[in-house]
Amino acid sequence: MIKATDRKLVVGLEIGTAKVAALVGEVLPDGMVNIIGVGSCPSRGMDKGGVNDLESVVKCVQRAIDQAELMADCQISSVYLALSGKHISCQNEIGMVPISEEEVTQEDVENVVHTAKSVRVRDEHRVLHVIPQEYAIDYQEGIKNPVGLSGVRMQAKVHLITCHNDMAKNIVKAVERCGLKVDQLIFAGLASSYSVLTE
Repeated sequence: MIKATDRKLVVGLEIGTAKVAALVGEVLPDGMVNIIGVGSCPSRGMDKGGVNDLESVVKCVQRAIDQAELMADCQISSVYLALSGKHISCQNEIGMVPISEEEVTQEDVENVVHTAKSVRVRDEHRVLHVIPQEYAIDYQEGIKNPVGLSGVRMQAKVHLITCHNDMAKNIVKAVERCGLKVDQLIFAGLASSYSVLTE
């Protein structure tokens, strides 16, 4: 991720219509993240979450990354890239599978979630996140963790977050032109919720 000695660091990058922001966080032994570097640049070349001038976006990303590297005293090689804009959409889906051994295993949970996310999304979209909402076993609904429970069939309700494939490719291209690798694409709204919500 980042070339720095004896530190576990992560980098978040958001390329918005108003500004480009980069954060470098040091992961502490207790799992908490301490922000040690920040960089930002007024955004150029973006409109409603989409790239309309690639070279302008590249310059803004490089400027924000340079500032964050300087403050954190590290060299950034990869980022978690936050996406937002009108090209993000959501849908709820349901998957159902038989329970393999009368008692739900972790593999059963993975299979039912996979079934739920295997629905056809719009051709030009790709799935960013699959968020399990709840499970049901036979006639019992509202189950949060089904592992170890008994039954014949299991259902999962999941929330899918998708993005327009070409819009995402263009933003990733801007990041890669700065010599950076994208570790993962993340919906900015979901990342924000994880940073402020405890449950």
